[in-house]
Amino acid sequence: MKNFKNKIVVVTGAASGMGKSYAIEFAKLGSKLALCDYNFEDLQNIALIIENIIGKENVYIEKVDVSKKEQVFDFANNVKTKLGNAHVVINNAGIEGDVEQFKDIDLTDFKKVMDINFYGVLFGSKAFLPQLEENNEGVLVNVASIFGLIGVPTSSDYCASKFAVTGFTESLILEYYKSPISIHCLHPGGINTNIAKKAESKEFSQKYLVTPPSDIVKYVIKSIKANRPKIVYGKGSSKARFAANFLPKKLYNFLAWIEFKKTLK
Repeated sequence: MKNFKNKIVVVTGAASGMGKSYAIEFAKLGSKLALCDYNFEDLQNIALIIENIIGKENVYIEKVDVSKKEQVFDFANNVKTKLGNAHVVINNAGIEGDVEQFKDIDLTDFKKVMDINFYGVLFGSKAFLPQLEENNEGVLVNVASIFGLIGVPTSSDYCASKFAVTGFTESLILEYYKSPISIHCLHPGGINTNIAKKAESKEFSQKYLVTPPSDIVKYVIKSIKANRPKIVYGKGSSKARFAANFLPKKLYNFLAWIEFKKTLK
C-alpha cells in the first residue's frame, strides 16, 4: 500500500508510546483512525489531538482489553459499523514481563503476558483479516520485538510472547504471500516508551530505551510502502538481528551472559 489517504487504520494500544505515534503519523497522512486501549482516559486525550487533524467524524475510539477475544471482535465489528472495513491494522498493544528469572515467575503472571502480547495479536489478526480480505487490499502489522529474535535472561515470559508473535506472523506472511494483503512482523529495538514500568527495569530503560517512537513509526510506514515483511528498527536492533541470523549459538550465549549476568541472582 502506497497511499493512506482516507484509508481506515486500526491501532491497538494507542494511548501512549508507539501507538500514539502511529495515530498521529497516519492522521497526518489523511487516514481515518480506529483506536483502542485499556487506558481509556489517555486514549480520549489522544483522540482530541487526532480530531484536530482529521476531524471528529474520522476518529473512533474504544476501551478494549486485547486479551479478551470478545472485546477485540466487538471492537472490529464496531469499527466496520462506524468507519467501514479496516485497510491497515497495527496490533501494537503489549506489556512488559515480570523481569524475574523463570524460577521466580508466578505462572499466572506469565499467562497474563502471553494473553496480552500474543493472544492480543492473535485476536486482532483473526478479527480484522476478514475486513482486509473484503477490501481486497490491506496491511497487517504484528508487533513482536528484538526479543522475538533473541532470548535474554529475566525475560522468559516476554521473550516467549514475542517469539510466538514472530512465528505466528511468519506463517501468515507465507499464507498471504500471493494476496493483495501485505503482512509484516515488526521487531522494535529500544524504543523510548513507558512499557518498562517496574523498578527492576529502570536501569535497562535508561540504557536501552532511547529511540523516539515517532522514528520507528515513520520507518514502519516506509517499510509498508516498500512491502518489507520483516521490519527491524531501534536501539540495539541491528546487533540483535545479526546475533539471530549469523552468530553461532554458543558464542551468542557467552556474549549475552556477559551483557546480562548482573540481572541473575
